[in-house]
Amino acid sequence: MRHNRKVNHLGRKSGHRKAMLSNMASSLILNKRIETTEAKAKALKPYVEPLITKSKEDTTHNRRVVFSYLKDKNATAELFRTIAPKIADRPGGYLRILHTGFRSGDASEMVLLELVCRGGCSRRRSRGPRCRVIYRAYTKKTLPFAGECFFLIFAP
Repeated sequence: MRHNRKVNHLGRKSGHRKAMLSNMASSLILNKRIETTEAKAKALKPYVEPLITKSKEDTTHNRRVVFSYLKDKNATAELFRTIAPKIADRPGGYLRILHTGFRSGDASEMVLLELVCRGGCSRRRSRGPRCRVIYRAYTKKTLPFAGECFFLIFAP
């Protein structure tokens, strides 16, 4: 029976596991989203969400508690200054897991773990001018090559 065996050890000793979770949490806070395996993301979620809840109340004690978990001054400052005001009215569920597929080397399931914020927590990459795809249907008589469809892309 698996009584009191809820923690996923991730195949690591406790010191390595704590350091890995701390580093992943700092990366998540600084970058707003990270790509990792599903098992690591599921282990990171209960590690980070209490820290985000503590960051809602900006006290010296809460900052020291969060810093003892993250061990990164910049990530702690980012959490209390920018992320906490954006999630102040949210009653939990600060992280979102999006499945992205399987890793080619070992077929491990990869996910995108990101912060959920109303005010736009995640950094958006600028893609330049937006492109739109226009589909033109050709009849068999006007189709240059039989059985093909054409997509015309225009940049405004």
